[in-house]
Amino acid sequence: MKKFLSLNIVFLFVVCICSCNGQNNSDTLITNNNKLIGGPFENAEFFYVDMPKQIPSIDTSPGWHQKGQKLLITGTIYQQDGKTPAPNVILYYYHTNINGLYANKTGLNPKVVRHGYIRSWVQSDANGKYAIYTVRPAPYPNSNEPAHIHPAIKEPNNYNEYYIDAFVFDDDPLLKSSYKNSMENRGGSGILRLLQHGDLQIAEHNIILGLYIPNYPKDDKSTLISGLEIGEDNPSFIPHHAYGPDKGTRAYPVCKYGRHHGILYFVGNQPNWNEIKQWLLFLESESINRASLLKVYFVYGNANNYSRTIREKELEDLGKQLNLKKIALTYVPSFSDEETEVNLNKINAQVENTFIIYKQRKIIDKYINLKPNSDNYKLITNSLNQTKSVYSNLKEVGHD
Repeated sequence: MKKFLSLNIVFLFVVCICSCNGQNNSDTLITNNNKLIGGPFENAEFFYVDMPKQIPSIDTSPGWHQKGQKLLITGTIYQQDGKTPAPNVILYYYHTNINGLYANKTGLNPKVVRHGYIRSWVQSDANGKYAIYTVRPAPYPNSNEPAHIHPAIKEPNNYNEYYIDAFVFDDDPLLKSSYKNSMENRGGSGILRLLQHGDLQIAEHNIILGLYIPNYPKDDKSTLISGLEIGEDNPSFIPHHAYGPDKGTRAYPVCKYGRHHGILYFVGNQPNWNEIKQWLLFLESESINRASLLKVYFVYGNANNYSRTIREKELEDLGKQLNLKKIALTYVPSFSDEETEVNLNKINAQVENTFIIYKQRKIIDKYINLKPNSDNYKLITNSLNQTKSVYSNLKEVGHD
């Protein structure tokens, strides 16, 4: 990586660590039923201070020139459905420098001195893509709060700007469970999982407009609900493995096989075994074709007349009958079971099936009540193909 001259910093300061929520500038308010989209947003007016008229989809922040860990954050901004790319969305961001300070600099507008000079904008392109090159921020000095980047969104409509979950780093020792549990998943999980490419760290990160944003106008949705939302982290759970590579264990699907694509095929109290067999054969074929880049789990959670012994034999016989080699056949007592922690997935046991597709431990697609036919096979195949990563050969920081 090319070395850069250090920047001439006139003075440094630390902004008091406080909530990112606050009062917005009334001049910027566009409301939904007289309610501010996103709720109160401290210093929302800073979003527009010195914002350029033309904003690129690829941005290099002033922080890039610091002698710290180089960082690329890149991904797609999606509409509410988590599947349709959202073009022309402005993402404003700011963060501390390599010393954990919101540093001042000659020429910085005094109005935004609280955000420091490492602040900039990027705008999604026609395909919703964006990329930010910056330096990895440090945590606040003498603080237990993890290092983070503050992002905010302005859509190309009359909605007011709103903040989304701060970007934090999966390998940060300060990122404790208590912090993760407090995250609101505004716009999706803010946890960045890093890949190492030489001296550059890369985080693939998608944003879902409106997700868990208060007062955000909701699209008409089906009343059928099962599973967490696209953009959320896929929770770990410990099913019983009846058949497959981890037979006889309680391996965590997402923890052990979370690096690349994964599919969790949930079936609850309404099993149709003929259709289940068809789906398993299709998913087995996909697993073979994609090798180490795809891991598939069948998770059976029928609470009716549950018997561990019977359930285990039932799935073992099924695996042998279909001659499965790659798919893991697992079970839980029910989808509300807390011991296996499968309840964290929020699966509706009354639907026929729920398909959760994840990549790097984050949910990227979801389907409910899919019949095994050519059209639906294409849905799964296309989802996997369209979300392939150009960085699939890189190792994860803190995992590999």
